[in-house]
Amino acid sequence: MKSANGINLTMLCDFYELTMGNGYFAEGMQDRITYFDVFYRSVPDDGGFAIAAGLEQVVDYVQNLHFTPEDLAYLRRRGIFSEDFLTYLKDFRFTGDIWAVPEGTPVFPHEPILTVRAPAIQAQLLETYMLLELNHQSLIATKANRICRAAQGRTVLEFGSRRAQGITGAVTGARAAYIGGCGGTACTVSDQVYGVPAAGTMAHSWVQMFDSEYEAFKAYCRTYPDNAVLLVDTYNSLKSGIPNAIRAFDEVLRPLGITKCGIRLDSGDMAYLTQKARVMLDEAGWPGCTITVSNSLDERLITELLLQGAKIDSFGVGERLITSKSSPVFGGVYKLCAVEDADGQIIPKIKVSENVGKITNPGFKRLFRLFNRETGMAEADYICLHDEDVDDSRPLEICDPVSRWKRKTLENFRAVELQIPVFKDGRLVCRLPSLGEIRSTCAYQVSTLWPEVKRFDYPHQYYVDLSPKLMDLKDTMLAEHGRKEQA
Repeated sequence: MKSANGINLTMLCDFYELTMGNGYFAEGMQDRITYFDVFYRSVPDDGGFAIAAGLEQVVDYVQNLHFTPEDLAYLRRRGIFSEDFLTYLKDFRFTGDIWAVPEGTPVFPHEPILTVRAPAIQAQLLETYMLLELNHQSLIATKANRICRAAQGRTVLEFGSRRAQGITGAVTGARAAYIGGCGGTACTVSDQVYGVPAAGTMAHSWVQMFDSEYEAFKAYCRTYPDNAVLLVDTYNSLKSGIPNAIRAFDEVLRPLGITKCGIRLDSGDMAYLTQKARVMLDEAGWPGCTITVSNSLDERLITELLLQGAKIDSFGVGERLITSKSSPVFGGVYKLCAVEDADGQIIPKIKVSENVGKITNPGFKRLFRLFNRETGMAEADYICLHDEDVDDSRPLEICDPVSRWKRKTLENFRAVELQIPVFKDGRLVCRLPSLGEIRSTCAYQVSTLWPEVKRFDYPHQYYVDLSPKLMDLKDTMLAEHGRKEQA
């Protein structure tokens, strides 16, 4: 697998993954089975939840892991890796297991989005690229979902390629935005590669190329009569842009019996201009003409525009979506949670920190979502150890793991395990859904969250609880660590 510039993406790893791998090999630990969790610590934009995305690209990466002769020659030149280790890398491939939450699923802080079980070197080498894809696409899918919810059912198009952080930022960013709810993208290659519907009409340069705005509009209507969306703010939206658009529609589209058309505004007072535009279009006999707006929009501005009574049918959102400008880092991490001893016993591991938020949940775990059987709404997530299950035929008391005293009892619920098997012994064992299916999954799963969790400001904290057995294990390991520090 190579990137757009021909780089073998296996080498897109932090250098310490290779130095640790060499060290594991030197210590005879290369075959020791390890467990790593991917999780994140805080929701972007102080929101109530995030959207998991990027798994398809992780799958492609894992399936194509290999080191080329050029890669091995580079590592040899560094002079710090043993020949035995380099020989091991020559035939390297992934032979472990992976479980993951399906793309499009709402996820919450500190719960395992993805879990790897693999020999130590293999598991360690996955860290950087896996986090790169999951962090980036989950960030953009989360931002897109916020923006689309602010639009209240109106179409949102992703317009951010030219402001994205690099090629993959644009291409997979458009994919993630579509998962989050956007109706399409301006990025052509994302349509070609992933099937994200690409759309676009004209820039200001089209209008400027002609002797007059009217001629530019008329020419465009002749060329694309079934998709005539005219950019009306090159000069003066109300005095010339909209009147010239109406004239072009009247002279080209109306004789053809076409009533589907649109205008786009990219500058100015959007609330005022769209209200005026709607009146002008309706009075001219074009009530079906849509109004699209763009220009540095996000969920906050969209919400404000609609509160002001703006007459908008769709939004084009660029830089503030594709870069998640207001909260540009997702913060997912990849942490060791267990190892296996020579007898196959799973030994939990924990990371301890003076920063309480960085203390990890130990052990090989399972993640469940608990849905109310009557309403179908998600009530809580429940993390337990791998040898536990959730009995949804009995009431279950759960608590907020942050405060620990805030509790509620769930009755008449059903427990759904969120992680699914993705790889077994290095082989892909799940069907990868289409992008459209992932997008539909996202829309449905978000609909199962209560409105209070989906608020932009001060959302309710969704319950993510640890089973008593897992909580006891964590408390015991923290106590043991404390005693060792005092000794």
